[in-house]
Amino acid sequence: MPAVGLLTVDLHFPGARSLKDKRRILASVKDRVRKLNVSLAEIDHLDTHQRARLGVVAVAAHRDHVDRVLEGVVVEMERRDPGLVLATDLQWLS
Repeated sequence: MPAVGLLTVDLHFPGARSLKDKRRILASVKDRVRKLNVSLAEIDHLDTHQRARLGVVAVAAHRDHVDRVLEGVVVEMERRDPGLVLATDLQWLS
């Protein structure tokens, strides 16, 4: 049975002065993370210029692989922008 993991990531953009700034930074983050073969979407704080919540989903044959992929997502987000990630929550959907 395949494993499906949903990672919820809360982000903070202290330098964003407008929604346009936030969208520019968020687009960069999303482009880097998509290279890890996951699906993601902004799911909360859509109208707040210094916050975002992303939902990131990974699917694989085994849980340990999904866990490694989702850990890699957080590492990639923090690699270029330390302090960007405020909180994470992992839920297993299968």
